[in-house]
Amino acid sequence: MEELLKMVQAGEPLWIPPIRERGIEWLNKYEYMRSFSDKIEMKPMGMKSEASKQSAVVYMNPTKLVEIMMDVKQWSNMFSGIVSRASTVDVLSTGVAGTYNGALQVMTAEFQLPSPLVSAREFYFSRYCRQIDNVTWAVADVSLDNSGSASSKCRKRPSGCLIQALPNGFCTVTWVEHVEADDKAVHYIYKPVVNSGLAFGATRWLTTLHRQCGRFFCAMANNVFQAPNLTAKITTYEGKKSLLKLAERMVLTYCTTAGVSTAHMWTTYCESAHGTARIMTKNNFSDPGTPPGIVISGATSFWIPVPPKRVFDFLRDPQLRSKWDIMSNGGLVEEKLHIATGHGPANAVSLLQVYDTECHGNVHILQESCADPTVSYVIYAPVNIDSVNVVFCGGDPGNVRILPCGFAILPDGPRPNAGGIVGVGSGGSLLTVAFQMLNDAIPTKGLEPGAMPPVNSLIKCVIENIISALLPNQNV
Repeated sequence: MEELLKMVQAGEPLWIPPIRERGIEWLNKYEYMRSFSDKIEMKPMGMKSEASKQSAVVYMNPTKLVEIMMDVKQWSNMFSGIVSRASTVDVLSTGVAGTYNGALQVMTAEFQLPSPLVSAREFYFSRYCRQIDNVTWAVADVSLDNSGSASSKCRKRPSGCLIQALPNGFCTVTWVEHVEADDKAVHYIYKPVVNSGLAFGATRWLTTLHRQCGRFFCAMANNVFQAPNLTAKITTYEGKKSLLKLAERMVLTYCTTAGVSTAHMWTTYCESAHGTARIMTKNNFSDPGTPPGIVISGATSFWIPVPPKRVFDFLRDPQLRSKWDIMSNGGLVEEKLHIATGHGPANAVSLLQVYDTECHGNVHILQESCADPTVSYVIYAPVNIDSVNVVFCGGDPGNVRILPCGFAILPDGPRPNAGGIVGVGSGGSLLTVAFQMLNDAIPTKGLEPGAMPPVNSLIKCVIENIISALLPNQNV
């Protein structure tokens, strides 16, 4: 905690000042070694250091944010795009006077990018919370020795955040992320993103927090605004809350299946020779939120020379969906419901209705789109409209069976210039495509050899459609 507070409050020369307006500060490793030489252990062979600091103003009460940081379930849900698995091993102190002041716990967590091409990072660490004064809290992490485990490939040096209250429910959060990791297994197209610290550094944690605070605020608002041109209606706060819970589960499931996570007990069925794709299966016997049977998941990532915003806007637009979505079969796709989950139209939960060539609107799709400077998502799942109507009335969203599919879009890396590295892409996008489908409704039945081609064909066809639409003059 003492080291974290010193690093948060320090400027130059410990931190290299931000370039232009991005606000990212990078650690001066030589100054760090000089300032904290009595506390530095030898870095294990094969590991490289990543350290960054950034501040942002977010709309959340500091006490609530501290609660989220110290509750493993709330924390992993808040950062679902990063935290694919987390658990509390032991609680050594619950804090004093009914607060988290002095709370200390031991945790394990797995961090990932939404791509099968970047290995997950596993950590075994302690988390300590302290109230600094009436308006300031700090939460500090540091790795513990857990020799022989997978987490020995990653280690947290003192990291965490300082949370300072502002008027009107806002707070300033300063985040320091300082880790050592072995990432030799990262695919070469993701090397620039990972090596720059943009994949797991302070910027990604803070931009995720800022976006999720916006979603939290929209979810808590009592108003149930509906655009007058949309036909589906939610008339109660309970209905809106239930639908957003369903969308949250959809996003969480997608994030843990699009990357290389151990959060779900998937069995690797086959991988491509170049490691660019994976197909896995699992048997679902009892999860009420997933169709019973053998579920197949396919995911791949690739580079496309198109800016992330253009890719994102193309994929989330219902009027352009027929250009890539095989399910639409070239028919009309109409947005029936739109609930904002943040600033601007990019962050929203929508209900889409797909009409075939004979104007039968029998297919409904739940979709959430969200974006921040580090990553954008378009995640969706076909839904049974009768089940969704129950959710509209405030019913339990946990019983709606979904198989989330969709896309994660990242900038293709930092852009070097005369002053250093700026945390924005060089022009292209890293696009992850992930699908799930039910292969057989009999969970105990084995997977048949002919089950793989439909998934492979689906992924291949969607990728070809996307490239053809965004790059019409390029051969696929």
